Amino acid sequence: MIRDPDTLNALLDSVRRFVRERLVPAENEVAETDEIPPAIVQEMKDLGLFGLTIPEAYGGLELTMEEESLVMIEMGQTSPAFRSLFGTTVGIGSQGIVMDGSDAQKARYLPKMATGELIASFALTEPDAGSDAASIRTTARRDGDHYVVNGSKRYITNAPHAGLFTLMARTDPAVKGAGGITAFIVDAASPGITLGRRDRKMGQRGAHTCDVIFDEVRVPAENIIGGVEGRGFRTAMKVLDKGRIHIGAICVGVAERMLADALRYAMERRQFGVAIAEHQLVQAMLADSRTELYAARCMVLDAARRRDAGEDISVDAACVKYYASEMCGRVADRAVQIFGGAGYVADSGIERFYRDVRLFRIYEGTSQIQQLVIARGMVRAAA
Repeated sequence: MIRDPDTLNALLDSVRRFVRERLVPAENEVAETDEIPPAIVQEMKDLGLFGLTIPEAYGGLELTMEEESLVMIEMGQTSPAFRSLFGTTVGIGSQGIVMDGSDAQKARYLPKMATGELIASFALTEPDAGSDAASIRTTARRDGDHYVVNGSKRYITNAPHAGLFTLMARTDPAVKGAGGITAFIVDAASPGITLGRRDRKMGQRGAHTCDVIFDEVRVPAENIIGGVEGRGFRTAMKVLDKGRIHIGAICVGVAERMLADALRYAMERRQFGVAIAEHQLVQAMLADSRTELYAARCMVLDAARRRDAGEDISVDAACVKYYASEMCGRVADRAVQIFGGAGYVADSGIERFYRDVRLFRIYEGTSQIQQLVIARGMVRAAA
């Protein structure tokens, strides 16, 4: 749902200009240094990117899902690492508090998130719990007015920069499944929290992940999201449903960028006396990419509108994330093929995107998990 087209168009124009003038020229520097320049980080904060989804009452822009998707498509026109820096704060890091947090929790944390003063991370995945999120082993035992947390989390995006963690931990050891999991807000500076070394990844340099170890970390009982034990898994799934549409939108944006680059190269590169864009087999790759990209964009916006309308979009969100991420990978592969030898060389930029987008098919639910969510949802609906 678009609330005010003029205001949204002004925001999209600002983001589009920021991407073109500031982020695209910095792509190589970020890839080489594995760091986003502090000046660019500050400009992101000034532009309001950290507060896109935070309610207006707490200083954010409170974008609808459709509006957020359109902004993310614009952000996708550059290296995904830039989006990742604020992505956990506007997405899975904050949305548990936005959806299920108490008024006091919202008032305490959301204003700082909206300005970028506080970066939030989502601490769900563990060495033995990722796709099988219900098998979380990190524990939180009650001790007076606190819970004592022990366990390890793995591949936590933005953990090196986080000011707080939205943590999923097991509060009821007797309940082995999802019902024993509780969501906590944990101050990242709490005694007992240590960070592992930054992960060396295939791509997305500039976006940082690492392990987070909790050793007898004391968390106030009032920091349970919503104040009720045992609802953490439900909160996590709601957050991920929204996040999957967000990721779908990013996939569309990045695929648009890669296809534009491939088309430009195909029109400039000459073989057999003509631009390779004149050769039918190259045209087929361009056409297939454009068609799949159009389908993914339509899926993203349709699911976003359905969510804004209050519909249950769990299956739709899984369809979006599954199709858009796989589409993005296929577009990346074709782009490298169109560039030929130049596409295998780092100077082209396409080689970097090829590695960067591979992650989209893994995080926030692998493609295989999306298939299970879709099929099980179909069975439930038919029954």
